[in-house]
Amino acid sequence: MTTLARRLGLRDAVVIGLGSMLGAGVFVVFAPAAAEAGTSVALLVALGIAGLVAYCNANSSARLAVRYPESGGTYVYGRRRLGEVPGFLAGWSFVVGKTASCGAMALTIGAYLWPEQARLVAIAAVLGLTGVNLLGVQKTARATRVLVAVTLLVLALVAVVGFGFADPAVGRLTGGEPASGYGVLTAAGLLFFAFAGYARIATLGEEVRDPGRTIPRAIPLALGLVLAIYLTLAVVCLLVLGPKRLAAATAPLAEVVAVTGVPALDWVVRIGAGVAVTGVLLALLAGVGRTVMAMARQRDLPAPLAAVHRRYQVPHRAELAVAVAVVALVSFGDIRDAIGFSSFTVLVYYAVTNASAWTLRREPEGAPWPGQLLAGLGLVGCLVLALTLPLSSVLAGLAVLALGLLVRLLPTPNSRSWT
Repeated sequence: MTTLARRLGLRDAVVIGLGSMLGAGVFVVFAPAAAEAGTSVALLVALGIAGLVAYCNANSSARLAVRYPESGGTYVYGRRRLGEVPGFLAGWSFVVGKTASCGAMALTIGAYLWPEQARLVAIAAVLGLTGVNLLGVQKTARATRVLVAVTLLVLALVAVVGFGFADPAVGRLTGGEPASGYGVLTAAGLLFFAFAGYARIATLGEEVRDPGRTIPRAIPLALGLVLAIYLTLAVVCLLVLGPKRLAAATAPLAEVVAVTGVPALDWVVRIGAGVAVTGVLLALLAGVGRTVMAMARQRDLPAPLAAVHRRYQVPHRAELAVAVAVVALVSFGDIRDAIGFSSFTVLVYYAVTNASAWTLRREPEGAPWPGQLLAGLGLVGCLVLALTLPLSSVLAGLAVLALGLLVRLLPTPNSRSWT
């Protein structure tokens, strides 16, 4: 079996994690989450809950990635720790959920950069970024590094303008309709969509140098940096817009700078949003392609998708298959439905992650404390957030997961017969 080259260091791994997370939470999720949360305090509590669940998942992912430094993430962990069917459920959840997320991100790029031709821009973005990924993971890391730097500059501009020139006021933190506990959990489930990219580091485990040292450091570092950025920008949005106006906004960060009355700033933020989400999509396409490759190696997907390009050392067939699926989605799909569906399936994926990490208690070096506590808390948190998402997202996610399991378990024909 052909393996991938280990070329990524700590900095590259952190950058890919940042590139996977920054963008979705800042440019897409804050407004619908604010609508569900109702008040400023509830929104910040929801963000804290999402960050806590993400940290538990990150801890479990890091422990498992050290034990199994292979491409595929929880698909591999689930198979090794829980069995073939839970592993398949994790891999299928990741592939379908993140394919939907790719579609949502591509449509966001189009909506910010050229609203009148959003689908055309989205298709062009998918094809162009797939081309970058096909040239090799080092080029992916370099491109992501540039995109992350630009994104951080734009977000810093929004923070400075919001705090210094957009008339922030503590009084705007009040107001909004008080949400129930259920509404706060729904908001947290939506906000979790913004954190899920840290696992891209684990899915690239076969390409990271010294994975036993690099992965446990890279995942929490990337997650901590992103949480600090999200908290800062959430507070800026609430101080400038207030919870009601934030909930109604279609482009919250652009609306923050629009308060200053300087039109050029709006375009800076829109271009920055396009750059940020491009970085998310670049790393996301790479991660989904490698999970498809890992599933194909085990014959849970067609075996030809496991091929690795001899020159560029990338799973080129898997990358192309993912690109075709995403292009189909952006041609006909809706961004709001894609976000809810993706959140549900990714939370199921991390539920399997935490269940897999829980089984490490059987090992002499399993570190029952605090790793076991975090794995248990993460498992419960993922299931609660998944089931409190909007009902349409829950039903659609359950239907697609059930369909995948049905096909997987059918005796004739079945997915294991793909050769």
